[in-house]
Amino acid sequence: MASILVVDDEMGIRELLNEILTDEGHTVYAAESAIQARTIREQMRPDLVLLDIWMPDTDGITLLKEWSKTGQLTMPVVMMSGHATIDTAVEATRIGALNFLEKPIALQKLLKTVSKALENSPKYIEPAEERLVQSSLSAGAFPKSLGAEPAPAPAEGEFISGISKTYFDLPLREARDLFEKAYFEHQMQIMGGSMTKISEYTGLERTHLYRKLKALGIDTSRNKGEQ
Repeated sequence: MASILVVDDEMGIRELLNEILTDEGHTVYAAESAIQARTIREQMRPDLVLLDIWMPDTDGITLLKEWSKTGQLTMPVVMMSGHATIDTAVEATRIGALNFLEKPIALQKLLKTVSKALENSPKYIEPAEERLVQSSLSAGAFPKSLGAEPAPAPAEGEFISGISKTYFDLPLREARDLFEKAYFEHQMQIMGGSMTKISEYTGLERTHLYRKLKALGIDTSRNKGEQ
C-alpha cells in the first residue's frame, strides 16, 4: 500500500488517523510539528501528506508554501482543519494542496479522499501498476501486445473467468479491485471459507478483512458462525 505522513499537533488526531490508515494497510508516519514533518518528508519520502493548517510553530499553509518553493511538493497534500475559512482552503489549493478535509473527520470521507489522492501520487502509481502486471502474469494474462506468447488459460474454477482479459482495459483502481475480489474469492475457495486461515495467510486483521470483503461485494454470511 502507501506511506502516509500525518502532520497534526493534536495527539488524538494523529492516533486516530494512524489507527484507521494502518488498518487499511498503509504505513503511517506521524509528526506533531512542521520541524518533524520536514525531517520525515526528507527521509521517508511519503506518498501522501495529511497536513493540519493550524499548528503552533509553523502553520500548514506556510509549510506547504515552503515545500512548493523548494521543489519538495512532489507528493499530494491534503489539508486538514476544524475552523478554516473558504479563503484559506482556496489559498491552500492555489499553492498546491490537492484537497481539504474538515474536522471532525468522517471515516468514509477520509478513506475516499486518501484513495483519490493516492491516484495522483507518482510514487504510488508506478508500484501499483507493476504489481498489477505481476498479478496478471501469475494468472496467465500477459498481453500479446508486449510480445510474449499467452500462457495457457487457467483451469475452470482455478481463477475467476474473464479477469485476465479485463486488466488492461480498465482504470487502475477498477482493475485492482477486480483482482482483489478474484484473489479473496480464490482464497475462500481453497481455505474452505475459513476467515481465520485467510486472515493469517493475508496478514489482515479479521475486522479489516470482513470490511474489505464487504467492500468488494464478497458474501461472507456463511462464515458468520465461525469461531
